[in-house]
Amino acid sequence: MFSSKSSGTIIIVMIIRDEITGDKAAIYNLTEAAFAPVKMSDGSEPQIVDDHRESGDLTLSLVVLNDDQIVGHIAFSPVTISCSKGKSFGLGPVSVHPEHQSAGIGRQLIEDGLGTLRSLYAAGCVLLGDPAYYGRFGFSSPGDLTFG
Repeated sequence: MFSSKSSGTIIIVMIIRDEITGDKAAIYNLTEAAFAPVKMSDGSEPQIVDDHRESGDLTLSLVVLNDDQIVGHIAFSPVTISCSKGKSFGLGPVSVHPEHQSAGIGRQLIEDGLGTLRSLYAAGCVLLGDPAYYGRFGFSSPGDLTFG
């Protein structure tokens, strides 16, 4: 659980938990809403999460609740990284409902998710995203990296 300041002195309490049975539709709708205004999105993000879930490749799926509504989600799935020996994961997508963006939800999901991967002794984590944003979490773009 974490608190975030929003609009002056209002404190919003949000709970982070693992995805549970019954969250699928809410996660799909959230991801669709979160990526609708993103110019570089092709709209496939909700289906990516569903495909990973259905194939059993959704290693970690966390949601953020605010007033019992899912307002944030992050997914991690296994990948093979060319220069890594051991378990590696792909991060994404990260979705935050447009009405709750810029409140620290994405940051908290990323930090909690990466912490869980560390506890699983992950060898690495990759993503496709804005280097300026993800660099604050330790991600960099080596250029010669391949993954599948």
